[in-house]
Amino acid sequence: MSRIAPALDDLIGIEDPDDLMVEIMDLLSEGGTPEVGNFYLFVYNPKTSGIRYDQNPLVAVTGVFSWGFVGVNFHWGESRKYTFSEVVGGIYKVTAEEIKDLQALPFGKFRLNS
Repeated sequence: MSRIAPALDDLIGIEDPDDLMVEIMDLLSEGGTPEVGNFYLFVYNPKTSGIRYDQNPLVAVTGVFSWGFVGVNFHWGESRKYTFSEVVGGIYKVTAEEIKDLQALPFGKFRLNS
């Protein structure tokens, strides 16, 4: 059962991606290390300057390494690398059935790291 679906009516209409992300994270359980084949969301702040990034990514993990992980970012529609040291706070696992609900919410936050 989706943990997101019962709250969709309350979440739809929240326009600030950060406020929306906080509300979504409150519905989920933090914890664990990413595993290939699972879906996650988290807050990300890269150290590399001059790159465009999604601060609130929703990803399907395709590889896990000692430095971090690689995953297809649903907001970008392409694969991205994420280092563990640049993940802020926890990583939140989501289920396949929750992906549809999450894709209906505009919590992606695209930024240029300066």
